[in-house]
Amino acid sequence: MASGGYSYGGAGNHGHTQQPYYDPDSVRGHSPQPTPAPSYHSGQNATDYAYGVQHNQNQPGRPSPFDTVFDDNAYPSGSKYNTPGAGTPQPGYYQDTGYYGQAGASPIASRPNLNEDIPLQDRPKGGEANDHIYDAAAAPTSRSRRGKVRVGELGMLGSDKKRIPFVVYLFSLAQLAVFIAEIAKNGILTGSPIMIKPQFNPMIGPSTQVLINMGARYAPCMHNIKAIQGAPADKPIYFLCPNATRNDQICPLSTLCGFGGVPDPIFDGNANQSPAPDQWFRFIIPIFMHAGIIHIGFNLLLQLTVAKEMEQAIGSVRFFLVYMSAGIFGFVMGGNFAAAGIASTGASGSLFGIIALTLLDLLYSWSERRSPVKDLMFIILDMVIAFVLGLLPGLDNFSHIGGFLMGLALGICVLHSPNALRRRLDEGSTYAAVHGGQNLAPSFLKSPIGFFKGRKPLWWAWWLVRVAVLIGIIVVFIVLLNNFYKVGEQCGWCKYLSCLPIKDWCELGVIKDSS
Repeated sequence: MASGGYSYGGAGNHGHTQQPYYDPDSVRGHSPQPTPAPSYHSGQNATDYAYGVQHNQNQPGRPSPFDTVFDDNAYPSGSKYNTPGAGTPQPGYYQDTGYYGQAGASPIASRPNLNEDIPLQDRPKGGEANDHIYDAAAAPTSRSRRGKVRVGELGMLGSDKKRIPFVVYLFSLAQLAVFIAEIAKNGILTGSPIMIKPQFNPMIGPSTQVLINMGARYAPCMHNIKAIQGAPADKPIYFLCPNATRNDQICPLSTLCGFGGVPDPIFDGNANQSPAPDQWFRFIIPIFMHAGIIHIGFNLLLQLTVAKEMEQAIGSVRFFLVYMSAGIFGFVMGGNFAAAGIASTGASGSLFGIIALTLLDLLYSWSERRSPVKDLMFIILDMVIAFVLGLLPGLDNFSHIGGFLMGLALGICVLHSPNALRRRLDEGSTYAAVHGGQNLAPSFLKSPIGFFKGRKPLWWAWWLVRVAVLIGIIVVFIVLLNNFYKVGEQCGWCKYLSCLPIKDWCELGVIKDSS
């Protein structure tokens, strides 16, 4: 399960089963030779087929070779079962079901007593005999997967098409490398790889000040804050240094923020100081940072299981888009609603975006699920547990909420249509790469006009829904960014979505206005 941003202040091949041609009467008496197949046409000598005489199978009245000897329409009225005359069989001119004795042996040389050969029958691995000599591959039905998809599996059409999850592997390595750098820097600055002074980090990781210095989302490093820049000269705001092991080790804001520093606030009561702190990249870098071993452990567990399977199903491009967008949107939402003094890190917002895709997968493949209601309950239970844990002190639940919302919105936009809808639109069965359908339009890049030509009204309706959702989430993102940088107002009760109102937990990270 993903932990939140942390701070102190996540068919069968039937094998073309071949049974020997035989005369039903042959079981009542010994036949000196294997009995060949009967004629396919009443006017054709049976020996023509048995000994390899080739005929044009497109002649009028000739039945398909995919009809079997057990089908009534394979024998026109008046046809009779005939047996070929005695003679020496020629290699390749009969239905060969004999056992040669050793690999590579000549069919004639290894069979001096041809009439004593015992025909062998090929049988499918499943142990079920098939009465058809020719077994054409069965066409997949639209409901062939119904009831086959279980909890923990992807049910989207074509989700069994596996790819190498490059993004998951690359990001996991990057997050591990960054975490190693975090504990190394904490060890260099404080003398311990994990924070033990002035208080212990329950996530077993570096101090909050080291995380801020390395790029955690921290509002004072990103824009003016009325409680900081607007503080009077007699009530300045102090910050702990990155190497602090005591509560009295303070330093300027520029030292804490790092990356070349930011303009230090001038405590003169003016909240609109210019230039203002503007480390906007703190919406992106925290995706690769974690607050401790427990934090990164939970996130990597989810990332290397659920997220990896999702990338293999939908492709690296779609996965990258959802993963990064959900992570960024989660930090933007946290910046708007979480306390300004909360430093947030972790890939939790990104992973909640992937959880949203898992929910869409369930809804898109509902009819193929063995127990869809049970699967839905599992997903809801996971989300509830994660959101409840996000209420604990130091965890940014808004990253979870924002990542999940972005995942839902982008999932509707970038994933293919629900399975049932794709079948109605005759768009084939491939999920990640659309091909194989009967009425497929060319790609948009190759033919923008042809892409839209001949589309059904239902297709247009679904794409209108997608466009509306995309526009909606972009508008929300712009509004949140504008509120973060310019308006600066916060919802008074929203903080309770990320904390429990006990023991002053909701006051952690709050920078009180002292003007």
